[in-house]
Amino acid sequence: MGEDSPRVGGFSAGLAVILNGEDSNKKSPKTRLLSCYDDLGQQSVERTLEYVFGLPNRSLNSLTSLVDRKFIHSVIKNDFSRYNVKLSDSYGEGDGICFNSKTGSGSDVVIGLEESSICGDIKVIKSPFLIESSAMFSSARASACVWKGKWMYEVMLETSGIQQLGWATLSCPFTDHKGVGDADDSYAYDGRRVSKWNKDAETYGQSWVVGDIIGCCIDLDRDEIIFYRNGNSLGVAFHGIRKMGPGFGYYPAVSLSQGERCELNFGARPFKYPVEGYHPLQAPPSKSYYVTQLLQCWSRLLDMHSVERAEHSLVQKLRRVKRFVSLEEIFLPASYAICEELFSILEADVGITEYMVWGPLLSFMFEVFGLHAPHDYPSLDKVVEVLLQFQGSHVLFEHILNALSCGCKIASLILTECPYSGSYSHLALACHLLRREEFMVLWWKLPDFEFLFEGFLSQKTPNKQDLDSMIPTVWWPGSCEDASYEGNMMLTTTALSESISKIEEKHRDLCRLVIQFIPPTNPPQLPGAVFRTFLQSLLLKNRGAERNVPPPGVSSNSVLVSIYTVVLHFLSEGFALGGICGWLKSCRADVGFLHRGGEQSFPLHLFLKNDPHRADISRLGGSYSHLSKLHPTIDHEMEVIQWDEGCMDSEETRVTHSTRQKPCCCSSYDSDFTRNFKVPAKYLAKGSRGHCSSIPERPAHVATECSDGSLNDDITDKPSSSDQSEPEYGYRQVHHMKSVPKDTNMSTATLREEELLDALLWLYHVGLAPNFKQASYYMTHQAQSISLLEETDKQIRERASEQLKHLKEARNEYREEVIDCVRHCAWYRISLFSRWKQRGMYAMCMWVVQLLLVLSNTDSVFIYIPEYYLETLVDCFHVLRKSDPPFVPSTIFIKRGLASFVTFVVTHFNDPRISSADLRDLLLQSISVLVQYKEYLATFESNEAATQRMPKALLSAFDNRSWIPVTNILLRLCKGSGFSFSKNGESSSSSVLFQRLLREACISDEGLFSSFVNRLFNTLSWTMTEFSVSVREMQEKYQVIEFQQRKCCVIFDLSCNLTRILEFCTREIPQAFLSGPDTNLRRLIELVVFILNHITSAADAEFFDLSLRRHSQSSEKVNRGMILAPLVGIILNLLEATSSAEFRENNDLLDVFASMDCPDTVQYGFQYLLDYNWDGSFRGGAYAAKYDQLEKFLSLLSCRTVLQHDKVDSVEDTDLEDSLCCICYACEADAQLVPCSHRSCYGCITRHLLNCQRCFFCNTTVTDVSKIG
Repeated sequence: MGEDSPRVGGFSAGLAVILNGEDSNKKSPKTRLLSCYDDLGQQSVERTLEYVFGLPNRSLNSLTSLVDRKFIHSVIKNDFSRYNVKLSDSYGEGDGICFNSKTGSGSDVVIGLEESSICGDIKVIKSPFLIESSAMFSSARASACVWKGKWMYEVMLETSGIQQLGWATLSCPFTDHKGVGDADDSYAYDGRRVSKWNKDAETYGQSWVVGDIIGCCIDLDRDEIIFYRNGNSLGVAFHGIRKMGPGFGYYPAVSLSQGERCELNFGARPFKYPVEGYHPLQAPPSKSYYVTQLLQCWSRLLDMHSVERAEHSLVQKLRRVKRFVSLEEIFLPASYAICEELFSILEADVGITEYMVWGPLLSFMFEVFGLHAPHDYPSLDKVVEVLLQFQGSHVLFEHILNALSCGCKIASLILTECPYSGSYSHLALACHLLRREEFMVLWWKLPDFEFLFEGFLSQKTPNKQDLDSMIPTVWWPGSCEDASYEGNMMLTTTALSESISKIEEKHRDLCRLVIQFIPPTNPPQLPGAVFRTFLQSLLLKNRGAERNVPPPGVSSNSVLVSIYTVVLHFLSEGFALGGICGWLKSCRADVGFLHRGGEQSFPLHLFLKNDPHRADISRLGGSYSHLSKLHPTIDHEMEVIQWDEGCMDSEETRVTHSTRQKPCCCSSYDSDFTRNFKVPAKYLAKGSRGHCSSIPERPAHVATECSDGSLNDDITDKPSSSDQSEPEYGYRQVHHMKSVPKDTNMSTATLREEELLDALLWLYHVGLAPNFKQASYYMTHQAQSISLLEETDKQIRERASEQLKHLKEARNEYREEVIDCVRHCAWYRISLFSRWKQRGMYAMCMWVVQLLLVLSNTDSVFIYIPEYYLETLVDCFHVLRKSDPPFVPSTIFIKRGLASFVTFVVTHFNDPRISSADLRDLLLQSISVLVQYKEYLATFESNEAATQRMPKALLSAFDNRSWIPVTNILLRLCKGSGFSFSKNGESSSSSVLFQRLLREACISDEGLFSSFVNRLFNTLSWTMTEFSVSVREMQEKYQVIEFQQRKCCVIFDLSCNLTRILEFCTREIPQAFLSGPDTNLRRLIELVVFILNHITSAADAEFFDLSLRRHSQSSEKVNRGMILAPLVGIILNLLEATSSAEFRENNDLLDVFASMDCPDTVQYGFQYLLDYNWDGSFRGGAYAAKYDQLEKFLSLLSCRTVLQHDKVDSVEDTDLEDSLCCICYACEADAQLVPCSHRSCYGCITRHLLNCQRCFFCNTTVTDVSKIG
């Protein structure tokens, strides 16, 4: 040791060194660290090392040499190792475990799957034991069994389908249909079906989700099996399991259905949730404890170094003088010595590296870095720098990246840890490490780069029990819960929102690093190439993911949602990274791509090029292989189509980012609306209720871009000047649109924002759409449950005491349902309906609908558009429309940016270029939903495409497939114009304009209307027949079956709607029934009589009404009057029309009624209509005049029926059989079919030819019909 340091003013030289460090601006020359004495004569360096390495006080002798790496390493070898030795944990048969011959022995034991036990097709897709089943049902056992003691293994779920996890003996047979738990001496847990299995299934446990860790524990001392989910016991699953002996114990065993994946951990890695008293089947490395203590030494050293680096007062430094001396020269030698010892241990036994990294080393790095912000970046950087000096460090960091990726999958949101909960800490550490180029290269070169990337983007979805702990208190408007619950729930949802925001921020940081990364390849690639490749691989991997039974190997839904969220933020809010914009095509750092406005462009090669990852994607015109043969598009592949934003809208409806009035996603109203919902839980959207999270403000750059003051003065809306005629399926010619050759100077490797948009739409379709569907279900169910709960509370207050017990039990059930729904709705609002996400979705809809309308004018390109473009547009539109709280008021939702959506749906719902009938139905259903609301119906009335094309298109679309949505649309347009419709003022939601347009369309195109009426007659006849059969089936069984009741309700509603359409036709186009041949009139009257017969002749009227009654609906809302009213309207419409001079000389309505072959049924039906209580359906005395009309007609009908009966009696002896029609036996056979010459009456022949062009009798094709005589 060097010379003693001099005393400085009563303090030691060591203290002087510390105090001199106060002046951070002065750099003193490096000096050797010498042993220095404090006031008591103690040697500080020795004591410091004793503290760092956890040695007993004064166990180190006085230093006689320099404190260097070699000296500290000797301290570790000679002193530290002496006090940190732990006996080996290796197992033998005497401990109750038995290994097969291939497993190894002693400390070299490696437990895996017994290959000979595999039944089906189980493959290890990633080491050590991430397995996947490719067969319908696959099973396997581990290579070790236990026969006494307490043992466990863990299973990490990569999928959450049917898996049976547990224990089985050799006597358990594995087959293609039976696995673990399906035989004696085998026991399993299945969280998908929430059951435990031992030959038979019983309800047990909780539903599991992707990322769950299932602990499978067996206690052979108590003969019990227990399962754990994420460290929480699910209770004892099985008692009294059979005792076993050496060599004949219980094996860990799993059974997986097709496509299911899980990762088994028998102890090769530290357990995530170890259970006290239970041992892993594979013993931890004997050096595990030693390495943990060694890293604790390094942690103490870093803490001391951090203290010295921090600025402290003189008093604070005086307080630490006896222990902490200057560490500037001791830090690096000690760090290197610790790492040297660590790497020597790992080199001696390579097999323990994974365990050491996943356990002690990762825990150490989190301890240094910090789980929460602010993170200690300098200390972590020092650790990394030291580790990188050793050979083999890259192997360590490979394992660290794997461990961090896996940690993201299994991390749960915990309320008490918010806002730094979930996968935040793993992502923050990974992002910091990957900012080093060498680590990014290391990651990129790994064969499972994409697998790890997906792991980083994973987020655990909570199940019911998770939500209970995340949102412990629940409140909803009108609830009887404690008043404090509202505030508590608001605080809870706010905290969870902040956690999700921080995780999403780290996802964006990670993706920015990948986008910026330039891989070391030759030839060199541009930034963004790696990210594009990842997106393409994701698309290729997840082909068919939207099917009901997805293929094996698809990504977790949370991965798709996360990458969607990242891309949406990039395109909507901007990349927030100036360096990106130097190479990203047309990128502006201050404004998101979706909000940019002005001239838009899109490269057509995204649709037309035959890329392998897109070849199997369905296109609007069919499959790519089919289209490429019929419609080759080589000329368009290199083109970029350009257009001006809003060019497809009329001058009156145009709202763009460049007009003075802004779209909903960018208008000043956005922030005003946000301020109106500071307490969003008190707002109830139509049809749903519940608690909402706080709503963040609009980003400043969006507001700036879209404010009036930011507009350039030279931006003006250019009027249309085209004289070209309209194309058949393009509403408006595209102005300011052009196709230009692709920029040859731009490398094909350049990542375009349009490519990200394309990926965004696909990600929404595959990943987000199912989640929004589930959210919609819970919101609807929440509203229904709240209504039932409120109704039950009302009944409890009113009912007698003997019914209270039943009502209170029902109330408790409804309350539990409400609480569960409120929690789920709150979660979906937090995770899916952030304000910025709604803005981005709205702008995405604007962008996509403009693109589709522009391309619809080019047939050769339009048919190549992927179907998911249209599906995503429609689904996203309706998600925003129904969002709770609403994105914007419904009065401006369409008008302020999405008027083009109306244009698109009305133009293309019957577009023959769209080959998929499901897609055309989707557009029809959108119209059906929108016209139910006055504010949206007004948008249709002001839309030129809707008024010009929709009436005729609806009539032609009424076919065997689309008749239901078309019926709903026509009913909404005509609503309020029929008999008994005026009670509640429903006419206010009807459309006088479209009623007039429909009437004009029917009159102007007789062939179209004739075809429509024929299909209407056939459909109504079928629905009423089905309804009658269903009611009769229930009557025969003397019970109302729930399924049959639902079927009756649906068919009855459809029949009522169809009858209302017929009523409208008789009112607006009576000449179709009263002029010309009486075929339509006769068919109409037959239908009226047919319906009256079925409705009025039910043997048990009470049973009939009960079959129509939905749960919780009263007889006032559902009764026979729903279909009787339009029947009365039809009769009254025809009576009023026949009273006018125009139709007086045409078909005789009275005569047709009287000619029906069931006069008694007609008479009874009319009398039933007269006797029915219509008073509640009209205001004032409006029914009196109508009642007189019906009564007068019935009197005339009775007289006419008597006369016709007398006439028949007078000629009953006359032989007319040869001249009567053999079809109806009511009219003379006055027509002949050509060429076969078979005879029948003209009415029967005409009706038959409406649906079939072949002869009744011989099936010959009919070419003509000739009248006889």
